[in-house]
Amino acid sequence: MSRNQPLETRDHSLPEVHESVGTAHAHFWKRLISFAGPAYLVSVGYMDPGNWATDLEGGSKFGYRLLWVLVVSNLMALLLQTLSSRLGIVSRRDLAQACRDEYPRIVSYILWILCEFAIVACDLAEVLGAAIGLQLLFHMPLLIGVAVTALDTLLVLWFSRLGIRVIEAFVLVLIATIAGCFAFEIYLARPEVHAVVTGLIPRLNASSIYIAVAIFGATVMPHNLYLHSALVQTRRIGETPAEKRTACRFNLFDSALALNGALFVNAAILVMSAAVFFMHHVQVTEIQQAHQLLAPLLGTTAASVLFGAALLCSGQSSTLTGTMAGQIVMEGFLRLRMQPWLRRAITRSLAIIPAALTIYLAGDAATYRLIIFSQVILNLQLPFAVIPLVYFTSDRRRMGEFANGIWLKLGAWACAVFILVLNTWLLLDQMNEWITQAGPYRTLLLIAGALGGMAFLALLTVVVGWPRLKAQRHIPTPVEHVSVNLEQDATPVLRSAAYSRILVPLDHSAADQEAINNALALARMHDAKIILLHVEEGVTSQMFGSLASTAEITEGQAYLASIERALREQSVSVEVVVRYGNTPAHEIVAAVRDLAPDLLVMASHGHRGIKDLVFGTTINAVRHKIKVPMMIVSKS
Repeated sequence: MSRNQPLETRDHSLPEVHESVGTAHAHFWKRLISFAGPAYLVSVGYMDPGNWATDLEGGSKFGYRLLWVLVVSNLMALLLQTLSSRLGIVSRRDLAQACRDEYPRIVSYILWILCEFAIVACDLAEVLGAAIGLQLLFHMPLLIGVAVTALDTLLVLWFSRLGIRVIEAFVLVLIATIAGCFAFEIYLARPEVHAVVTGLIPRLNASSIYIAVAIFGATVMPHNLYLHSALVQTRRIGETPAEKRTACRFNLFDSALALNGALFVNAAILVMSAAVFFMHHVQVTEIQQAHQLLAPLLGTTAASVLFGAALLCSGQSSTLTGTMAGQIVMEGFLRLRMQPWLRRAITRSLAIIPAALTIYLAGDAATYRLIIFSQVILNLQLPFAVIPLVYFTSDRRRMGEFANGIWLKLGAWACAVFILVLNTWLLLDQMNEWITQAGPYRTLLLIAGALGGMAFLALLTVVVGWPRLKAQRHIPTPVEHVSVNLEQDATPVLRSAAYSRILVPLDHSAADQEAINNALALARMHDAKIILLHVEEGVTSQMFGSLASTAEITEGQAYLASIERALREQSVSVEVVVRYGNTPAHEIVAAVRDLAPDLLVMASHGHRGIKDLVFGTTINAVRHKIKVPMMIVSKS
């Protein structure tokens, strides 16, 4: 960091698991394993139902001739994901945070909205893929299957409590299951080895170019670039250039292994489709059709069962990564934190509603068109993730010696332009199809398309041109965090806090003791008064307030009096306050406002998982609404 560069207060990506995995292992293999994981979570996006649709159609229609497209698109994905991981390792900022730091606030908000659309679109494909998998395996109606996918919010809630390594292991098991299913499918299909090798030779014609573009377009997912730049920060790697260089090298190996696994899955789908459907002159245009035809063509029902199981795993494996991607972009662009389960519930609801309405109004057959539509939305957002990524990783002021060299820079920009052209082509082709089928709404759709195109070009111009304009005119960065200019020998000024009134809410539980002990230590140190607060929640208390009298209230008064007496024996000034209401968090916030303490001390009960939903999280409800320091202590 240069002397004149602002020192930023760190708003860490995925703070719950930030730098939670150590990498300081002397043994090479242990260190390699410690770095492995982030790319496997990212690779899930490269084998979602959108990829399945294009691979099945390409294999059934053109045989093995488009295998080379999968290889080239995988190489581009590897390059871009490597740049994403490098951005996170070197700058310790994820792509969303970097965009927020670089672009004007209004542009950041627009980029955030577009990214949210992309995440919902990707989740839509996952919903449909999982629902189709349930339908194929258990003959569950598609509409009910879509509703069942809402329950995986509880799965996210549970897994998020177990740490990043458990999440990575779970997703890796799902990926291995998908790969194993298709390895067996290929064994059953027995493709011609010579034909498979010939498919690696680049060749296109007028009839196959559209599917080739669709395969390219379905490969790189925009939210994966945000996700990868944050996931690599779950490793403790150090701050020296040598440590960062080592981390970049290990993450490159991790990315290559994971994305080649995704390539195997996609290639396996295409090869299976070519060996089974193309050779029998059957063209597949939807996922359910492929499942129905596998058993009679291969002569065993195992093929259909494995196909359905792989599809179900494909839909579910993105559940956790979709939650994390949503959390990353919301916190990165807006600095707004939300509970992961709530974030997941909102995203999944926005995906379920259009899926359920489409199935209800247009039938099961419309799901394939809805998956394609989700890919169009993803393609629309992709340039606004790829172009900033290439710019940031090429910026020497940001990346130092890790900035892209001339050849890497040329390759990255070539990938960005290539993806932009292909996706624009695919989008225009899709728009042309919609306009042709619009009937009386054709004029309205043309106007909407023209306005959307102009807005797209305007935003693209700003995203491409703003960093260059900013550098030329020395426009200050619109950061929202506190920054100070460091001189060479400057030291921060630190002031000790002084407390005179310490508020301690009590709820007559075992956790009270820990809160009181900590408050007592601070009160002795600062000669402060301790204010004991209790909220009576009973119906009688709410109706009659201080006039209420029940056995429970009498017991509570005796409890408070005993604590007050014990504190006075310690020569500590004490005040007891009792409030009445049905929401403790609301009453605590009101007490902070009325009593004006210098510090609030609250005890955590250590709830986990479902208990948070059942018993509530008073601390979280309070801490966002008060403006005084808050100490949270855990029950020992």
